[in-house]
Amino acid sequence: MEQQGIDQRTTLSQVTTGMRVVDSAGLDVGTVDLVQRGDPNAVTVQGAPTTDPGSSLDELIESAAVEEPDVPADLAARLLRTGYLKVSTDLVPTGAVYVLADQISTVTPTTVTLNTPATTLPPEA
Repeated sequence: MEQQGIDQRTTLSQVTTGMRVVDSAGLDVGTVDLVQRGDPNAVTVQGAPTTDPGSSLDELIESAAVEEPDVPADLAARLLRTGYLKVSTDLVPTGAVYVLADQISTVTPTTVTLNTPATTLPPEA
């Protein structure tokens, strides 16, 4: 399990803003807007002692995170833990989608290729 985390961090470290993103079918998804490395300890209940036990995960995310990622709380927690890309795209009305680190297949100096179709990528809220 730890090896996978190391591989994902290595993969994300090869990605820079402005790179082209292509899905598993070769469809041009868009360009990288943001690269966020994962934090395995992000958004944990133990890390928020001021949050009462009745607080929702949404409230916890809002108190622990800034503006990104702009997705539902459960997905935001996963993105923050594993790392992600925010990709500018014309494929969704909001203009951006998120890519989990484990959805990256390969990285070349100019292109990020995904192991999933663009239709499965969560759009920005």
